[in-house]
Amino acid sequence: MARTQAIDYEQRREAIVEKAAELYADKGFAGASVSELADALGASKSLIYHYYPSKEDILFDVMDSHLMALNDAVNLVASRDIPPADRLRELTRAMMRLYVGAAARHKVLLNELDSLPPDRRANIVLRQEQLIRIVEKLLVEIQPSLKKKKRAQTPAAMLFFGMINWTHTWFRADGGASAMEVADMAAEITLHGLQGVR
Repeated sequence: MARTQAIDYEQRREAIVEKAAELYADKGFAGASVSELADALGASKSLIYHYYPSKEDILFDVMDSHLMALNDAVNLVASRDIPPADRLRELTRAMMRLYVGAAARHKVLLNELDSLPPDRRANIVLRQEQLIRIVEKLLVEIQPSLKKKKRAQTPAAMLFFGMINWTHTWFRADGGASAMEVADMAAEITLHGLQGVR
């Protein structure tokens, strides 16, 4: 007879992922052991291995859960029937909320991709590319001259991501600007910069 799944199975997996994200962000994936993760959770190594077969599986879920949340938020904004410039503003705000609210996961995503096995890494890269394509399409709507400059579309999108992806390295909630003010600045810099694309 198959073993039944505990009612709180997903919550326990999420607790492991959340604590692992903090640990990997602080010590790096290679520098953090499953024993340290178990200690941080007040659990045993065997309990962690009950939920995750390997350390790499945990790392994958740290990244994948963050990218799924980003994709969901971005797709929701991208589907709205509002002017493209407003969509970019809302999209930037949505992403910034997730970057601030899941700073540890975001740091792990940016720093530990090479720690994944090739097949899992390919899955993460695919999700990242989905985000990039959505932003590319939106930037073309905002600046139609990009339509004829296909080689410039990805660089334009990556310049946008370059502004907000690394905010976890310097943004502080008690600093001079709020997360939403930073998001708004990034959106306006992008919008005004696109005016120069001819």
